[in-house]
Amino acid sequence: MGRGENGRSRFVVALLIAVVVIGTVPATVAAQSAPQAGGTVVVEEGETVDELQAVGGTVVVRGTVTGDVSAAGGDIRIEETGQIDGDLEGGAGSVTIAGTVAGDVEIGAGSVTVAENGTVNGTFTAGAGTVVIDGTIEDDAEIGAETIRLGETATIAGDLRYDGDLEGNTDAVAGDIEEDPALGVDVGPTIQPFASWLFAAYAFAINLLLGAILLALFPRFSDRVADGVATGPLRSGLVGLGVFVGVPILLIALAITVIGIPLSMIGILLFALLLWIGTVYGFFAVAAWVLSLVGLGNRWLALIVGLLVGAALTLVPIVGDLVSLLVLLLGLGAITRALYGHRRSVRNRRSGTGSDEPTTD
Repeated sequence: MGRGENGRSRFVVALLIAVVVIGTVPATVAAQSAPQAGGTVVVEEGETVDELQAVGGTVVVRGTVTGDVSAAGGDIRIEETGQIDGDLEGGAGSVTIAGTVAGDVEIGAGSVTVAENGTVNGTFTAGAGTVVIDGTIEDDAEIGAETIRLGETATIAGDLRYDGDLEGNTDAVAGDIEEDPALGVDVGPTIQPFASWLFAAYAFAINLLLGAILLALFPRFSDRVADGVATGPLRSGLVGLGVFVGVPILLIALAITVIGIPLSMIGILLFALLLWIGTVYGFFAVAAWVLSLVGLGNRWLALIVGLLVGAALTLVPIVGDLVSLLVLLLGLGAITRALYGHRRSVRNRRSGTGSDEPTTD
């Protein structure tokens, strides 16, 4: 491949990767009845959908959902104009209800807030670090939290059963107040199985897209990465650990200087992209190694099998995270070794002392 074609290939892969990255950052997605996944999933003001099942960095309801909402995300918000005619169930870092939920609410979150204009017509069940009630609950409430705060504008028309530190306006409770230590902070629901599977499928899809781009444009380099894991897994893992720990230290040192702050921000983005590529290459390389043991040497099969295993690992608590971290370190190390080997071969060719080894394209 000529130098001009080489440059065009790198431009194409950079453009495609940029498109993929942009697609994974928060972007408003119109919510439909089918499950949604994205950086931001929104039911816009004035929009009406039958139901909402969503996984996203942020899930927002500004319009109307005539059925149930099941959501998992970093932040779930039912804004003042938002209305849910069915039930709300989900798990998130934070949940805010400033609109109306006609049915029941079951939430597990770091923090839960029913704002002053928020209304829950059904029962309210929450497990969280902090729960703040400033709005209206028209039925019973069951709350397990480290801190439960009832504001001056709060109203709970039914009974309150709780575990944690109850603070504020207890006169807001029209029914009985009962402390129940058996509740704990886990009274809220865990994230529904659909949400975990939806997230795993979403991760598989975007990783497969990135992997396909890398294999299509850098087939020989991809083979080098796979060989690096197969022939020297310990060395690749140690090199990957050095990159994983060393690069953030360098970026922090760079950020200390005023002129280095912009460069460090760019470096953070590039390092995040490197971690993503390292994860994809890691699962590809491990799968390629395992498949070669049974006589299968197809790189595309290795990519699909590896990423399927990676997606499945996201459903396995703790063990899945540890295995994914080890695979990431293998991928980072193999990439670093392959890049170093390529640079050395290019330098040797220019000096006339090396053989014509394949390049990254």
